[in-house]
Amino acid sequence: MATGNHFEWQLFNGTQWASISNDLVIEAHYCQPGANGITIYFNIGAVNIDFDEMTVSGPLHNLSVRRNTLLSPNQKQEVGWYYKDNHRWCEYGSQGFGGRASSIGSDLIEQQYNSNPSGSVQFTAGSMTYNVDFTAMTQTNLSTNMSRKVRRRPKFNAIVTSNSINQNSSQILASPFANPTNSSSQYIWEFMGDEGIWTEYQKPGCSLDSAEIERLYQLNPQCQVSFTARRFSYFLYFGGMYQVNNKYGTKRAVRRITGGIQQTHSALSQARWQFKDMDGNWKDFSKGGSRGHSSVSSQDIEAQYQQDSTGTMSFTAGRFSYELDFSDMTQTNQSTNTRRPVRRLQQ
Repeated sequence: MATGNHFEWQLFNGTQWASISNDLVIEAHYCQPGANGITIYFNIGAVNIDFDEMTVSGPLHNLSVRRNTLLSPNQKQEVGWYYKDNHRWCEYGSQGFGGRASSIGSDLIEQQYNSNPSGSVQFTAGSMTYNVDFTAMTQTNLSTNMSRKVRRRPKFNAIVTSNSINQNSSQILASPFANPTNSSSQYIWEFMGDEGIWTEYQKPGCSLDSAEIERLYQLNPQCQVSFTARRFSYFLYFGGMYQVNNKYGTKRAVRRITGGIQQTHSALSQARWQFKDMDGNWKDFSKGGSRGHSSVSSQDIEAQYQQDSTGTMSFTAGRFSYELDFSDMTQTNQSTNTRRPVRRLQQ
């Protein structure tokens, strides 16, 4: 990353992420709301970056692109929200809508977006009411149903520094680095998967792994990081510990656990989770691919139980989906509503 820059553009060539030289040019284009993308030239040929989808096309099929934002805890980057008028992109709060200004500006929209990236916000302009859909990135006139494109882009080199950050918050932010001997490999980064199972970020399915996420986190525990997983692009927000699908707005919880948690797997494995089968016998949750086996093991269930001993988690067994309720200590077949007792044995 260039010295003093608060951003870093990187290209993944199928093997590793590499910083892009002169990425100031990319950043300047990206901050323009009317820019769809940019074509840059490498020794492998011309590469085109799509700013809306955060995808890249070029001579290689496995290329990916990402923009890392690296700011101090007391800094934030100004973000602009824009709608496509008949001829140009207009920022919310400025003159538009036939000479009328909207009742909401970029700052308020950004606040709503950060609180719920898959939600929406309504505002008025003159006598009309509009709805901005964060998932579809569209603005809709609720009277005429006319829809317009919406874009969210950072403002070039516009960094706001707050002097109000207190010492206590600084100490909290610094606490993960209390032990200077900690290395990236001692931390594991996981997201909450579809079945309620914590899943580690791993290559090659994901463009980031735990070690690289930890490196970026060490640089700035309040920044946001872009990455790809299969054909989708995401943003990982360290401040809120969640990730967002850039296309659908789906939000998932993220956690950072010490390498010691892997060591504690030995402790977790000491707890056995069992369900009472139809024959009346208690049977262990067994993770495996054969028919009838569960998608989770005792270790998986115990790890979730340690996170929230009064919550629930979902899993599959065979062709059925189940919900395990830690409060009731039961599992329920989501298709048949059959409930069976569950128990936790401490070895």
